[in-house]
Amino acid sequence: MAGLHAAKCCVLNSRNALLKSKYSQRVRVLDRWLSCSRSLGSSYDYDLAVIGGGSGGLACAKEAAGFDKKVIVLDYVDPSPQGTKWGLGGTCVNVGCIPKKLLHHASLLRESMHDAKHYGWQVPDDIGLSWSTLIGGIQGHVKSLNWGHRVQLQDKNVEYVNGKGSFIDEHTVKVKMKDGKETQFSAANIVLATGGRPKYPDKVPGAMEYGITSDDIFSLKTPPGRSLVIGGSYVALECAGFLHGLGFPTTVMVRSICLRGFDQQMSRLVADHMEASGIQFLWQQVPESVAKNQNGSLNVRWRSDQGQEGHGEFDTVMFAVGREPETAQLGLDNTGVQLSEGGKVMGSNEQSSVPHIHAIGDILESGIELTPVAIRTGKLLAQRLFGQGTEHMNYEQVATTVFTPLEYSCVGLSEETATERYGEDHIEVYHAFYKPLEYVVPNKPAEQCYIKAICLRDGDQRILGLHITGPGAGEIMQGLH
Repeated sequence: MAGLHAAKCCVLNSRNALLKSKYSQRVRVLDRWLSCSRSLGSSYDYDLAVIGGGSGGLACAKEAAGFDKKVIVLDYVDPSPQGTKWGLGGTCVNVGCIPKKLLHHASLLRESMHDAKHYGWQVPDDIGLSWSTLIGGIQGHVKSLNWGHRVQLQDKNVEYVNGKGSFIDEHTVKVKMKDGKETQFSAANIVLATGGRPKYPDKVPGAMEYGITSDDIFSLKTPPGRSLVIGGSYVALECAGFLHGLGFPTTVMVRSICLRGFDQQMSRLVADHMEASGIQFLWQQVPESVAKNQNGSLNVRWRSDQGQEGHGEFDTVMFAVGREPETAQLGLDNTGVQLSEGGKVMGSNEQSSVPHIHAIGDILESGIELTPVAIRTGKLLAQRLFGQGTEHMNYEQVATTVFTPLEYSCVGLSEETATERYGEDHIEVYHAFYKPLEYVVPNKPAEQCYIKAICLRDGDQRILGLHITGPGAGEIMQGLH
């Protein structure tokens, strides 16, 4: 009887196990069906495909993977006209924020060594720079970040392909590998995060042949020597600032104004400080040609807006005349995605004119070209697509810093924009010059150290914009914002 009872129990247990197994299997199938239905992914290879491995794209991919979605990231960088190429991580990691800030810091160290004498440090006068050591250290850090991004994707089970993606249709992407081989896949949702690249000026002979851009400056194998930076953008002024700070004679050629889109009073203070420090400015000039001399130097010809001509000899000519979005090779003609006249993706809340195709970062028409913004945008987008998220990126009141020798940081509206939006009679500007304590002992001039708050005149005088120039302005703004 005991054996028979045991046998019955065994049968019952097996039957119960079978029922539980079938129930669990049905639950798993239902869960998968519901998941696929939510992402429209039942007939697609991936729930999400991200084209572009910059800060925004990587953040979006990793966040989506956290919702147990099948995600793929495509990233491929075409070499610059000078042959510069780099790894995963996008502009910020490779040819933007990270190397820029390190070179900015290196130039400030040289200035600090001059100040140190006034504080009693016996610093020799003949301090030299090893360019190869500097660039080697920076590139070593950049490569560690490239590797770190690959490891993070692997840890999140995100598939990474070092290939160039383009659309076959609105759900199908063709991937071209470095060796020319091609494959394709389909995705329920696609995020474009390809960023932008520096432009060369039109109709300037020798510009692309002999000139470099910010894609190249951070990995030059030889010291730049006498440098000409063409442009008045923040990229131009930042690069000119650290080149001069590192001890290289530097000239800046500006067609019209500096820091277009920023507060122009603050912009003039930045330029005044750079000129006072020894950087030469060629105002209202445009390049005509770049030619190589027999001794290897570069001869640049330019003209003013009044037709006057000039020329100079330099070792390095860098163009910083703007950037253009990397959308031309995405095959968007095979989709219904609408682009602006400048080639950026149009739409609202990071959604293009095609509901399942999104864009973040520098290629978004309504976006802001800042890394923290791209990261935040990518995370919020993934949460809306695959989680229960409803929050959208707020592009208002985003602080930013220009890392010129005298830093300039701001948040909110410029005085020009505030005046245009509210009227001159409806704004009040509070302002003050100040002398940083670290300027006192070395008796450094502080004519350009300045802060101003732009406020509405009525009511509680709400602050519309806050601007500051001075050492460590970016860190100060962190506390004020």
